[in-house]
Amino acid sequence: MIGLQRLELEGKRFVVLEEGEYERLCRVAREAPSEDELPDLPKPDKHGRFPAVAYARIALARDLIRDRKGLGLSQQQLARLANVRQETLSRLETGKHTANDRTVDKICKALDAERRRRKGKGA
Repeated sequence: MIGLQRLELEGKRFVVLEEGEYERLCRVAREAPSEDELPDLPKPDKHGRFPAVAYARIALARDLIRDRKGLGLSQQQLARLANVRQETLSRLETGKHTANDRTVDKICKALDAERRRRKGKGA
């Protein structure tokens, strides 16, 4: 973690951080999907219970989209890195299909490897 320096100018507080970290945060902010770009979470039933499988699918879909876009990757790029078909990734990101654990593992490993690669480059 980068140590932040805080300073106050004319009654306003500012945080000083390394330029590379600032640029990374700008990229992430530009790539982050808005709430309306993510699949909707299922609504609870009249007893306040959520459908577990549907909720898990949508939660995974939302996480995949956020992680992929946060790294600035297209579906095609992530699919290639994870050695899965782009169509598979697309179906998972809709939240309408259930992924097997092997596929999820491949995608997670690809995302982690890309984060490590970029961190090693100082990006």
